[in-house]
Amino acid sequence: MLAAAVLPASLLLSVPDPAGDATGDGSYLLSTRPGVSAATLDLRLLRAEDVGGKLQLAVSLGAVGNPWNSPAGFSGVVLDVFVKTQVGGARELTGLGLSTPSGDGWQEHYRLDGFSAQHFSAAPQGKPRSAAAPQVRLEGTDLVIATDLRAGQYSYWVTASAYTPLSPDGYLRPGGDTAVGLRSAREGSPVPLDVLLSGDQKAVYATAELSAVGTVRDERALHLLWAALSALVVAVLAGIVAWRRRS
Repeated sequence: MLAAAVLPASLLLSVPDPAGDATGDGSYLLSTRPGVSAATLDLRLLRAEDVGGKLQLAVSLGAVGNPWNSPAGFSGVVLDVFVKTQVGGARELTGLGLSTPSGDGWQEHYRLDGFSAQHFSAAPQGKPRSAAAPQVRLEGTDLVIATDLRAGQYSYWVTASAYTPLSPDGYLRPGGDTAVGLRSAREGSPVPLDVLLSGDQKAVYATAELSAVGTVRDERALHLLWAALSALVVAVLAGIVAWRRRS
């Protein structure tokens, strides 16, 4: 049997993240049960690519570990990628204790933890609805997500959180000065240990708002503009024809 052809990838967006900042607001301290290194939660790069007309996302981590022995080859981290494809969208970054700035929002959400890969679409009202799960593969220290979205210029929110099978949603949430778990300076802090942001992320944890990276090119607005221009041209031509017939 012939191997499937590997489609070339065209880069759409590449956003780096500082190394060594998987400490939340600077006070987060990981549990040693089981041992999860900070590097496995350290976001390094988001890469968005066009592969055969579909959007492919690759998130680079500082290291890959597998303390929970996942068959996927990685565990200990929950990776959340929210995608803005058009105007509007949901503001709450589901389950993370973070939201988008006012007037901004996401349409698609991909969540990976080594045991499941999930895809949610924002609903106009109520909870996000489940969608077809993406294909995910591990390439070195990259988690690669093959989405079913049409490739385009989008914006993104990316976070890395600690995983635990002992919570209903898999997130290890920060608390006070606990003997076991994820320590932080205060309870109720945002869940992620690292967020994709070029610069100091402490303000994100103080405001509980995370800004997106990348810029959306809303094709709907372009289509409306083109339709309006076309209608204007037709009206002008019709006016010229009518004027010539009268003269």
